Amino acid sequence: MNAPLPLLMDCDTGVDDALALLYLAATPGVDLRGVTTVAGNTGAEQAAINTLQVLELAGRTDIPVAAGAATPLTGTDPEYATHVHGDNGIGNIQLPPPTADLDRRDAVQLIIDAAHESPGALHILATAPLTNLAHALEREPRLPELVGHVTVMGGAVHHPGNIGARAEANIGNDPEAAARVLAAGWELTIVPLDVTMRERLTPAHQDRLRAHGTPAARFAADALDVYFDFHERIVFPFRASACHDPLAAAMAVGDLTPVQAPVLHVTVDTTQGPARGELVADARGMYRDYPRTPEANARVLLETDGTFPDRLVERINSIAVPAGDVPAGDVPAGDEPAGGAPAGGAPVGDEPAGGAPVATAAPAAGSGALS
Repeated sequence: MNAPLPLLMDCDTGVDDALALLYLAATPGVDLRGVTTVAGNTGAEQAAINTLQVLELAGRTDIPVAAGAATPLTGTDPEYATHVHGDNGIGNIQLPPPTADLDRRDAVQLIIDAAHESPGALHILATAPLTNLAHALEREPRLPELVGHVTVMGGAVHHPGNIGARAEANIGNDPEAAARVLAAGWELTIVPLDVTMRERLTPAHQDRLRAHGTPAARFAADALDVYFDFHERIVFPFRASACHDPLAAAMAVGDLTPVQAPVLHVTVDTTQGPARGELVADARGMYRDYPRTPEANARVLLETDGTFPDRLVERINSIAVPAGDVPAGDVPAGDEPAGGAPAGGAPVGDEPAGGAPVATAAPAAGSGALS
């Protein structure tokens, strides 16, 4: 049996980050060593609180969570994506205050400590602007030697950007940080919009989550309302959403078989021109199956089979809760919550001690971010 994969997630906990956290908490063989947050979808502190609340839904109050950078490396004020993720970052869903406290360390120190605790083995999953990782590289120059692999959700190769013609949010909101991280020399995988926009969560997935009735599943279903609203209004001519961060999480833990993932040379445009924040990938070999070049520095996921959202829903629905935490009638007959994974939930047939809180929708007055 393989040893669990030590993994640290660096995120800006919005709706898709929250789904990725639930997925990781329910995935066998994942040892989630910590979660760090950065300004992006929402502020770094709000993202940290969101993270504690979401992890508590999965029964994982043991995972250290630390807040990090509140601004990009340039020091400019961040622009939060409340129009995408809601005022609080998690779809305006009001979860109970977390019972766990934030870690006393800052995000950078938690990253460095996790790397030293598992030298050569730690996998970092970054689903946010890369500011924390850039600061960590500065504080611990040996970090690329200590980290086994880094998976970044970000950028676009053949796909347009989502905050500009070419720039994607996680790269484009701190291009200088992204440039440092991509040039650091560690083993690197990039999961760009090319694939995350084609792996789509639909109302059918949302219905399956809502019908399952457990606190984690209900939260996921309810948070998708705001996320679907944005995508239907701005992105797709139908009701659905992209599956950004959960897809990157699946790639990081080996739960996804790529259809096409060449190794390319990637950099970031840090100029002040119209392409600022673009992931610049040398894809000139596309008609020859992307032969690897000496300069290549990252595996770039370019095609998947489009079926991952089904597995995401199944994994979230597998998060176990004690029967007493689910009001009578909330879980349909024949759809009782399954046992959780060794990564944190109880095994099949066991019940974890302590209940997960139930998500409730925010008051209407708190949902004015979407215009």
